[in-house]
Amino acid sequence: MPKKEKKRLQVVISDEQDALLTKAAYELSSPERLVSKSEVVRLAIEKISKELADGTSLEPLLASLIAEEELEA
Repeated sequence: MPKKEKKRLQVVISDEQDALLTKAAYELSSPERLVSKSEVVRLAIEKISKELADGTSLEPLLASLIAEEELEA
């Protein structure tokens, strides 16, 4: 996927989310190719977008976001 120069989003994430990103990047990496946390985020965005286009229900994902917001409140 070609990279485009765009203003980067600065998103605040929890330590747990950062650990999950690190773990995913590590598991996707190989000796020949290291995968960065930014690449993991880009892959996740593509996956969500494809699932939405395919009509896959993302209600469980949305429910987890709502639950997280309620815990922060």
